[in-house]
Amino acid sequence: MQTDKPATIKEIARKLKISTSTVSRALNNHPSIGLITTERVKQMAKELQYEPNQTAIFFKQRKTFTIGVIVPYLAEPFFADAIGSIEQYANEKDYTVILSQSFDDEMRELKIIQTFKRHRVDGVLISLSKSTTDFTFIDTLRQAKIPVVFFDRVPKRTDVHRVFSDLSTGMREAIEAFVNRGHQNIALINGPDTMIASQERLSSFQDAMKQHNLPLNKNYIVSTDLFADSNEQAMETLINLPDRPSAVIAFNDMVTLDVMRYLRTKGLVLNQDFFFISFANYPGWEYIDNPPMGSIEQYPRKQGLRAAEILFEAIEQKEVLAAQTVVFPSKLALT
Repeated sequence: MQTDKPATIKEIARKLKISTSTVSRALNNHPSIGLITTERVKQMAKELQYEPNQTAIFFKQRKTFTIGVIVPYLAEPFFADAIGSIEQYANEKDYTVILSQSFDDEMRELKIIQTFKRHRVDGVLISLSKSTTDFTFIDTLRQAKIPVVFFDRVPKRTDVHRVFSDLSTGMREAIEAFVNRGHQNIALINGPDTMIASQERLSSFQDAMKQHNLPLNKNYIVSTDLFADSNEQAMETLINLPDRPSAVIAFNDMVTLDVMRYLRTKGLVLNQDFFFISFANYPGWEYIDNPPMGSIEQYPRKQGLRAAEILFEAIEQKEVLAAQTVVFPSKLALT
């Protein structure tokens, strides 16, 4: 007679006429248990469709074998690539990854972190939302002994684990590429002023322009909240300037995609009326007939992998791991 009641170690032990401790050790490949006994136990477990009691395992090892990952948008190719590396590495460690997206909203991001904490994930990887300014959750996770590693969009503090890309190298190469093609009037469509990533782009842009002795026209620096209508509005501002720029650095490839669509509605031609270089190196550019002039590679796979390596090092370390900062130089990729 079949029953829906799950099989237990006691049931396996009773059928094989051995102790429950022997069954437990055999299921965990303990060296004190002989090969024949181990095989008998595993075969019986298979026949009874035995599944380990995860709650008991978690309680004993004080681990849930899960990590939480928060990114602004799962659909963005950059984050999809980073997550691919993270999941692959976590799988090698026999961990499950719980994915969530903040939709670039600080309050949603905080709720996700609180949920991860309640469910006792063993660690958290975060790429911050564009609006995040409150970092008190870092201390909350520390008190709960849940390590956290930031990647790509990281806080401006050195007491936390951070993995990100140095945007200045790619920016210098982008400005140089424009200059070599005769462009002097170069604009920047930046992200929200509150974002550290926006501040880094602006600083790198200003430095690169000065290195080439190019004038900094404040009208050529516009901001967007990274939503489509705001991206289009930023481009419209540049189009309507009496002495409009011929070349544009965009915050990322998603901004460029929105702007490309907008230019077509205005009868303007990419790589003729305006030339673009943006960040993230969108893999889809190779499938577009008239792609932007270039994109700046930020190495999402490398960032994701290194962030995961640091997180698992922190999880496995008995003592608190000293804060690590890993920086990958960005690089211009011409299309």
